Amino acid sequence: MDFVNNALATLQLFWPTVVAVFGLIVILYIVRRIIDRGAEGHADRGFRRQIMTLLVVFVGILVIVLVLPINDSTRGQLLSLIGILFTAAIALSSTTFLGNIMAGLMLRSVRNFRPGDFIRVGEHFGRVSEQGLFHVEIQTEDRDLTTMPNLYLVTHPVKVIRASGTIISAEISLGYDIPHEQAEKLLLEAASAASLEEAFVYVIELGDFSITYRVAGLLTNIKHVLSTRSHLRAMMLDKLHRGGVEIVSPTFMNTRAFGKDEQFIPRAPIIKDKPTETPAVKPEALVFDKAEQAESIEKLREYFEADGRKLEEVKEQLKRTADFVEQDKLKAELERLEKRRTRLDEIIKKREAEKDD
Repeated sequence: MDFVNNALATLQLFWPTVVAVFGLIVILYIVRRIIDRGAEGHADRGFRRQIMTLLVVFVGILVIVLVLPINDSTRGQLLSLIGILFTAAIALSSTTFLGNIMAGLMLRSVRNFRPGDFIRVGEHFGRVSEQGLFHVEIQTEDRDLTTMPNLYLVTHPVKVIRASGTIISAEISLGYDIPHEQAEKLLLEAASAASLEEAFVYVIELGDFSITYRVAGLLTNIKHVLSTRSHLRAMMLDKLHRGGVEIVSPTFMNTRAFGKDEQFIPRAPIIKDKPTETPAVKPEALVFDKAEQAESIEKLREYFEADGRKLEEVKEQLKRTADFVEQDKLKAELERLEKRRTRLDEIIKKREAEKDD
């Protein structure tokens, strides 16, 4: 009987704490559900959920400390300890857990890149496949995934390839015996054959034995940046060889005897009337598959949000109009937008599930 009384007394003593812990779990669940439902289709849904979870947990810890069955002196010491730890965490935020959170907030506010974009940070290059509260994940040219802390990105220059296009270039050294007009003409033809727009040629260096040229042009379809770089170099080989230009250094030496008029051009059959075509299957589709999915989801979310804004505009127009014919048109438009948003939301959820798999 004494055991039961003691257990009931202990339970009564810790009952507020148990309620506080249970309440914290319930509130966390409700908050996450509200965020998931209210931010459907938004690109930063996971980001918002992480932030709100941290805030609710912090407030919940404070509430649990306040309802613990301890004396005021001990409670004050615990609260002081939490305050000291929180202050120390902020003070050390440049290299700690909170540092990545703050860096993540900064990246979200600046929004200089998003999933699907090509970025270069230090020695890392690839397409953004995931952007979270603590890190950014990129898919590299080897199809591997590289995770970088947000703090690393805000402390290093980030180069982002613009969606409107980027400059693709390649360099080559040719002998002084080749007129630069001829070299530039053939290099411009190579850039055109590689589907580059507004091509141009620079003379980079006048070396001791050769001239270094750089040919460049605008690539508007940035998804094919890797294959286009390779294709440009292949076109340079073809155009220069077909133009009778020997790509070999004047200091080239070989132990075999060759005639003075013999050129080092591949003897394999070359079709002169048809330039080498870009491969139909682009390697980028395989290399950046996860980043492609992330970009696709991002664009679907943009459409979802745009339809949401349009939906609100139509609702406002419906409230203001008194014309029955116009009301019928607006109601039909509302129904169409709602159905489209429902389909988009289903597609987004399906794509997200496929990406997680």
